[in-house]
Amino acid sequence: MGNKKIRIYLKLHWVKILIISLLAIIGLFTTIVMIAGVQAMLNLESFYKQLQFSSVPLQFFLSVITAIIFASIYTVFNYWFFFGGGMTKLGQKRIKSQEVNIKWDEVIGMEEVKREAWEVVQLLKDRSQLQRVGGQIIKGLLLFGPPGVGKTYLAKAIATEVKVPFLSVVGSEIEGMIVGLGAAKIRSLFKEARAMAELHSGCIVFIDEIDSVARPRREDMGFGGQMSANAAVNQLLTELDGLRKIENNVVVIGATNVEERDLDPALMRAGRFDRKIYIGLPSLKDRENLFGFYLKRIKFDPNIDVSVLARKAVFKSPADIANIVREASIIAVRNKKDAVGLKEISEAMDRIDLGLRRPIDLSPKEKEQIAYHEAGHAIVAYLLHPTDDVFKASIIPRTIGFLGFVYHRSREEMHIHNREYYLANIKVALGSYAAEKIKFNTTTSGVDEDFNHAMYWAYNMVWRWGMGPSGIKGNFKELERSFGVPTWGWSTPSYVSEKTKEKLDDDVQAIIQQCLKEVEELLTKESPLLDRFASELIQKQELDYDEIEAIFKECGKSRLR
Repeated sequence: MGNKKIRIYLKLHWVKILIISLLAIIGLFTTIVMIAGVQAMLNLESFYKQLQFSSVPLQFFLSVITAIIFASIYTVFNYWFFFGGGMTKLGQKRIKSQEVNIKWDEVIGMEEVKREAWEVVQLLKDRSQLQRVGGQIIKGLLLFGPPGVGKTYLAKAIATEVKVPFLSVVGSEIEGMIVGLGAAKIRSLFKEARAMAELHSGCIVFIDEIDSVARPRREDMGFGGQMSANAAVNQLLTELDGLRKIENNVVVIGATNVEERDLDPALMRAGRFDRKIYIGLPSLKDRENLFGFYLKRIKFDPNIDVSVLARKAVFKSPADIANIVREASIIAVRNKKDAVGLKEISEAMDRIDLGLRRPIDLSPKEKEQIAYHEAGHAIVAYLLHPTDDVFKASIIPRTIGFLGFVYHRSREEMHIHNREYYLANIKVALGSYAAEKIKFNTTTSGVDEDFNHAMYWAYNMVWRWGMGPSGIKGNFKELERSFGVPTWGWSTPSYVSEKTKEKLDDDVQAIIQQCLKEVEELLTKESPLLDRFASELIQKQELDYDEIEAIFKECGKSRLR
């Protein structure tokens, strides 16, 4: 093993060793010549000795020595800066294999993905089984998914499970100002990877945010930047092709947030990235496991129901959940509590999603108006929405501009929705307007954002999804966007007739009016509940899930579904 390490080291650094050796030889030769010259002059008679020293002053020797020193420094710096690593390794991050210690069981919140990735792990661990049937080891694995879902975490877990060195670099660190620098960095990275693979029987190269160095190649506009980017992509393609010529067990794992069509097609073809895995947001069960995993790392109230937290955290990534628990622990310390409770976690979610509390002094009249505004949202969502639970209602102003809010979310992930779902969203949005009108016989400017939401859903139902009451079908919004070609004037030609537009606009208003009528009838009928809910909000300022459930139970109301 010792001889093999020496051979690998020489293979990686032979140029440096050669330059240092040459400099040492030159320095030694110069020293010998100078010593021999001095000895020769010392052996001369006094007259000739004085003559020699007068003709060859000491400054000559000093200038020779200075020239040798500066030439040596220039040679070493020039090689280091452009070829040996100064610029090619500047900004790159290397993670040693012993620093990667993410166990497979610690990868939480992506069980389906883990099952698919486990096959890759097994192939890397048992190469002989694949080779017996004449197959080839996979050379590339590409991980797609939104930020924070655990792409880097999964790559580290694969490296830990396979027990091979792990070299990591971020795509944005590869490119630089100098043309050809990105290609040089890629060569340096894969040179090291091949050496590590030869020494340890395998190596994993992880390129995070690979889209930074793998965008489609385009024609250069004359400034050299695109030419450098093209060179980096070409070098990456060459390295991936080179891996297939010699079996050296180097596996490349790339991670990106963009879609496959935004990457260079040559990079995506079979034979380079052989396996592609999409990592999405965690499911309800995965979120429960994530909350359980992160809560075990801190002191927490054992009465916390992680199933409620998981329902409230719909569409949150593992990184988001980790951040929620971390923020909750900070809030608990600030409140001088020994353990994190549901209140701290709820406050952490609010701070992350809605911002900090804003110190605004509201008059009693304003508080009452805001309380009825939010009570209208909450009651309509609780009684009429077919999929959502109401988790929180608040009249505490937040830094992002809210004077109050009602937090309602689906009990589970939903990727497609029907007409009833969108109508319920419109009704919830209009609940504030109806509540203000019923209680005060007038409305406030606070309904501005609510009308935006209601109009958005109604417009899309009619113009895009064929859900209008008149029966007109078609994606008219896409029709105008696809075929409306801008002209040199101020207007864009429309392929939708004015008559059709008028009917579509009437449909939008019909949906809004019908939903508002149903909401007003509901809140008028449930006026005692509206008063009860608003008074609780005024008194407590915030109502959590259990408190909201208690109010409806006390009033004998249940969800109408």
